[in-house]
Amino acid sequence: MWSGPRNISTAMMRSFGNRPDTFVCDEPLYAHYLVHTRLPHPGADEVIRHHESDWRRVVDWLTGPITEGKTVFYQKHMAHHLLPHIDREWLDALDHAFLIRDPARMLSSLVEFLPHPTLADTGLPQQVEIFERVERRTGRPAPVVDASDVVARPEATLRRLCAALDLEFTPAMLTWPAAPRAADGVWAKHWYSKVERSTGFAPQESTSRPLDPAVRHLAAECARYYERLAAHRLT
Repeated sequence: MWSGPRNISTAMMRSFGNRPDTFVCDEPLYAHYLVHTRLPHPGADEVIRHHESDWRRVVDWLTGPITEGKTVFYQKHMAHHLLPHIDREWLDALDHAFLIRDPARMLSSLVEFLPHPTLADTGLPQQVEIFERVERRTGRPAPVVDASDVVARPEATLRRLCAALDLEFTPAMLTWPAAPRAADGVWAKHWYSKVERSTGFAPQESTSRPLDPAVRHLAAECARYYERLAAHRLT
């Protein structure tokens, strides 16, 4: 599942993690991303110490046997973590889906954590790159879900997503216990306070506060990538 930041991606990981047949992982390329970019993200040094930072080893794990006797491996990826120098061939071994959110709402939330985001920080160009690679290889678009649809109609949207991925839907995906998870990255304490209290998909907080001019310009730049993906969203 390829997402950008502030896209209910952790709630989606909770949803799939509540399936009895599914093993989940949380942003497995994040440590490598931080080593390479040296960005001052919250807890960056701790992330690098606790998580594998060699992308080749990460890829070997992501494309290897599924652990714990599970039959589904749900990988929560931030698309911008797939840096340009990382080989893409391994992507062909996986099934892909995409999680998107209206750029203005996403950026209004993101600037609380990252005051001066760039286009690359949104993950949208990388999502489009991966989407188009999958489309070229398979001859059909990969499934795309919009965060607003998941929140407004979780069962209907998840049923369509599961069908597109050839998975059986289970109502266990709709609710989960409020708690941290062993699968969460060590960055959870900086980013996951709300989702740790969640028990299901809930309406997102209003993001109607005005964006400053630079972020408004970025939202407009993001729109063409968002629309490229939104044209294929499951409805």
